[in-house]
Amino acid sequence: MITAGLADRMGAMTADAPAPVRDPAWSLSRSAIGLWVTEGVIGALFWVVVVTAVFVFVPDGGLPSPLRWALVAFAVLEAAVTIGIRPWIRYRVHRWEVTGEAVYTLTGWLTRTWTLVPISRIQTVDVTRGVLQQLFGLATVAVLTASSQGTVRVLHLEADVAQRVADDLARRAELVRDEAT
Repeated sequence: MITAGLADRMGAMTADAPAPVRDPAWSLSRSAIGLWVTEGVIGALFWVVVVTAVFVFVPDGGLPSPLRWALVAFAVLEAAVTIGIRPWIRYRVHRWEVTGEAVYTLTGWLTRTWTLVPISRIQTVDVTRGVLQQLFGLATVAVLTASSQGTVRVLHLEADVAQRVADDLARRAELVRDEAT
């Protein structure tokens, strides 16, 4: 049973306590799904080449037939997961947000990683665009900190959004540095 005094103290503690960990507000660009599907197709083509090479260059007696067909089954399963399942799950779970105090990211579809980078810890902000990202109009914002964790990346934002986010973060980080000196 909680007494009135204890309840008052607990209420005061929760009012001053930081907000609980929450999911960041924004999803990635929907174009990220197309990018991930394209990456899955490229990976599937690699496995098609490997399986074809095994069937062409390894003699029938060199590899047991069940193992050959297991390799085919693996390649088909890998293609189904990387093309048809993983992009949609990744889109649902990858999130990001920039607030007045921090950059938040939530990544990973099997191992989830929630990261918070205070604006005051930002040293460098970069925008990068790989070849496939350019095809889909996407970019990645990389936030470098003094932390041992290194760089935090907000993947696959629309290129103009990524540039605005990077400019805003760089401006705010500079303001925080100026206030600290």
